[in-house]
Amino acid sequence: MTTTHEIAWDDTVLPFQLDLSDIRGRVARLDGTLDKILSQHSYPEAVETLVAEAALLTALIGQTVKLRWKLSLQIRGNGPVRIIATDYFAPDKDGSSAQVRAWASFDAARLQPGVSPFEQIGQGYFAVLIDQGEGSVPYQGITPIAGTSLSDCAGTYFAQSEQLPTRFQLSFGKSRLKGGTEGWRAGGIMLQHMPQSAPVPGEGGSGGGGLLTHADILGGEESENWNRVNLLLDTVEDLELIGPTVHPTDLLVRLFHEEAPRVFDAQPVRFGCTCSGEKVRQSLSIYSAKDIKTMTTDEGIVTADCQFCGAHYEFDPTTLGFEAKNEKADNA
Repeated sequence: MTTTHEIAWDDTVLPFQLDLSDIRGRVARLDGTLDKILSQHSYPEAVETLVAEAALLTALIGQTVKLRWKLSLQIRGNGPVRIIATDYFAPDKDGSSAQVRAWASFDAARLQPGVSPFEQIGQGYFAVLIDQGEGSVPYQGITPIAGTSLSDCAGTYFAQSEQLPTRFQLSFGKSRLKGGTEGWRAGGIMLQHMPQSAPVPGEGGSGGGGLLTHADILGGEESENWNRVNLLLDTVEDLELIGPTVHPTDLLVRLFHEEAPRVFDAQPVRFGCTCSGEKVRQSLSIYSAKDIKTMTTDEGIVTADCQFCGAHYEFDPTTLGFEAKNEKADNA
């Protein structure tokens, strides 16, 4: 039997701050949410692992942004795993859950046994997109695929695009609680130095390919604090990250008790998708009747499937495009 103590922190993101080090962070735990995300598709193990890591990163990063609507991660490469896309939707009101979704596109015939999941992305880019909703201009930041994991890519993005030293320590995989069924569990800690007036870098940074690292951004006492806290994070164990028996608050005290940790309200997260027949219809409104005809099946309908949740939509082609009839005949 799973106790209340064991499940209390599942599918949550806990913000915290280390007051003596000028560092903020997040502790995330995903289980049912991650299971739901991955159950929408039958991914090969390598792809499933990458989607799990991307979803956990999205939950951690999304909670750090003063977000009115949506934060997205997009990873594109020239390897067998072509695209990984995730979305984090901010809560619509205080006390409600944030929503996370994720999917991947891959070439199964090109997947290489014995090669690490990350290497199957190849060369490409890691992008963060922030859309605050109607009336705002979406933001997009892009950095090259770097390091040996998606976590490394995210750290490189924050150093290069935001000049914010950032570190992720993640653990994820399938596990089985005593008396329960096997399922995905994931946990992670994000550390980020508070914004400051950073020195202007010269011709590139000290990282691979001339990319910036924390050493190019921090100096003096700030650099010492950052290095010390990262050494403390190095002592964390996988089972402490994923739980379920270790409270995130207890973990923070164990790791950072000398840094004066302070926690804030935890944010619940769940799997969620915002797709709808109306949104599909809107996306097709730019096409002519001739274009719509090329999309029509032999059965005389236009179909669409959501990559994130698998929802299936069918439409009468005469109701689609900018030459459409006013009537609507779709079902999901």
